[in-house]
Amino acid sequence: MSSLEHPSERGGAERAGGVFERFSEAASNLTSSPLFYGFCVALVGAFIAAHVARLGVEWELALGGGLSAVTLLLLALLTNSEGQAEHAVQAKLDAIARVLVAQNEADRRRAENELAATIRSEQEA
Repeated sequence: MSSLEHPSERGGAERAGGVFERFSEAASNLTSSPLFYGFCVALVGAFIAAHVARLGVEWELALGGGLSAVTLLLLALLTNSEGQAEHAVQAKLDAIARVLVAQNEADRRRAENELAATIRSEQEA
């Protein structure tokens, strides 16, 4: 099911291990590896070599399409990671704000526990 909601708002903790989330985590780990960097350098090198060797438009189109596809996938992964990090930071700021407000109220202990849980959940992710 497709949704236009922020990834962190799509179902709470029970959704945290969804297929897309697991895929994007694995893809993020792969794309930050030296192996993927080597693949990208090889792909760009192949594109340049095809152009210099004048292999033909078909080769350049095929390699250019590969470059475009990799770029689009990386953009999607970057956007997803950015959204998750943004939400995690906002959750921490909200918890800190609640603690500051609760310092003058009787709910101080509950607010401190929420802050600790929020920080713990971010460290686990």
